[in-house]
Amino acid sequence: MVDMNDSYQSTIINILKGKDCTTLELETKLSIQGIRCPDDLARTLNVMRRKGLINGKVSTERGGWVWWVEG
Repeated sequence: MVDMNDSYQSTIINILKGKDCTTLELETKLSIQGIRCPDDLARTLNVMRRKGLINGKVSTERGGWVWWVEG
């Protein structure tokens, strides 16, 4: 059985490969694909960051958190 959370995290990782996104940009990209976060997106992204799945930092230039995947 596939865990929806794993599938959701895989989708986020695929979106972030090769391009960094703010939380709002990522939310828009997910919405365009018809995907709605089962939890608060910012919380999910921070959990993924703590697990080492994605990277993130606050960007004053872009007005919020910016997320990316290494490699």
